[in-house]
This record gives sequence, C-alpha cells and structure tokens, in this order.
Amino acid sequence: CSAAGAEQVSVPGGAAGLGSLLGGPASPSPDLVFATCRYPEKAQELQQLSKQYSNIKLLQLDVVCESSIKKVVKEVEEIVGDKGLNCLINNAGINVLASLEEVTAETMLTIYETNTVAQLMVTKAFLPLLRRAAQLGTGMGCHRAAIINMSSLAASMQLVQANEMFLKVYPYRIAKTALNMITRCLAADLKSDGILCISLHPGWLQTDMGGNMVSANGNVTVGLLSVPTSACCDTQNYIPLHSRTF
Repeated sequence: CSAAGAEQVSVPGGAAGLGSLLGGPASPSPDLVFATCRYPEKAQELQQLSKQYSNIKLLQLDVVCESSIKKVVKEVEEIVGDKGLNCLINNAGINVLASLEEVTAETMLTIYETNTVAQLMVTKAFLPLLRRAAQLGTGMGCHRAAIINMSSLAASMQLVQANEMFLKVYPYRIAKTALNMITRCLAADLKSDGILCISLHPGWLQTDMGGNMVSANGNVTVGLLSVPTSACCDTQNYIPLHSRTF
C-alpha cells in the first residue's frame, strides 16, 4: 500500500522510533499526516518536524483512554471534513522483557491493553472517517482507505523459528499474535467497504524499544509504505522484509 497516494494519514504512536520515521520526511508525503502521542510536549523530534513540514499535525492521544480517543477523532474530523481519512497506521505499543519465570498477570494485561485492545478501539473510533474516504475511491489501498497494524515476526505462529525464541518477551509476542487475528477479523468485516486491512512486520529497527543492536533508516520506512496492495487486498498479514505472509 503506498502512502504516496493517501491524502490523509493518521499515525497513533508517532512520538518515537518507527512512528517518527513514518511521519517524517523520509516517508512518502501525503497531504496531511496526523502524528499522535501521549505527551506531545515531550516529543521534541515530532515538534521539530511539525514546524518544518506544514502537512504534519501533532495531536495528543492516549490509546488506552476512551475520552482521549474520541477527542482526537473529533480533531481529525474537523480538519479532513468530507474527505475522510485514507490511512490509519496503528503503531502505538509497549514492551517488557519477561521470561516464563518473570511474567505476571499484571504485565500480561498491561501489554495486552496497549498492544491489542487499544488498537481495536482506536480503529473502531476512526472507522467513520475511513469509510467516508473509501466511498470516494475505488480499488484497495491507502489511496482509498487502509488500516495498517504494526506487528512482528516474533508473533507469527507459522514463521517464528526456534533460534528466534531467545528473546523472552511473553507478553509482547502474545499480544501481537492477537493483533494479527484482529487484522484478519477487520479485513473480513471491512472488505465490502473497500477498506484494506493488513499487518506489517517492519523488522528489528533501532528505536527506543528495539535498542541499538540494529540500524534503521529512511529506506526502511519508504519500503514499508510501498507494500503492493495487490498481494494482500484480501486482508493477509504481510511481511515486506521477507516477502512472506504470517
């Protein structure tokens, strides 16, 4: 799905890491990008980008707070009007290292609330704007209307390998696996509306969450936002790094 064809894009969880790359100058440039985060006053990089690029709008959003979700949807609607929203990129997420011995019910529920439940609630709230945009176009993709859930190979029941299980992140893996099923359910329900629903595996990037063991650059971002819609218009989860599906 190419964000270059999208006019209005929203990126919850845009304050740091992959989110800031998706909303930054290295990515294809839609008419408007709504980058949201819990604490805009602390998102210095996003503040600089919003000052430098007039198409980047920085908004406050706590994805686990219902009133905050309603507020940001209203703010976006006031700006996009009848055009609606072309693309929702659910990038917000948290991670906690937790082995079998360390994992607790509290940790599991905290990660699940943010990485899974919140993604569905944010999507539900933005659906009227996505449907509005979908009514104005044809085909399947960001040029019309799309929901992109940021997932991980670590959550794939089919593709994760034994040698990739060294990282003990029980809550993160399980929450992202559930997010993949949310994507499948959304895709089945929204196909008739012309809304593309996919999960993307961005790879292990150099972010606050990913650490400095790997590198990330603008080429990664451009690649993520250029996933061909024809390969996944039925809803499949897509891993651009390996050209395989979950």
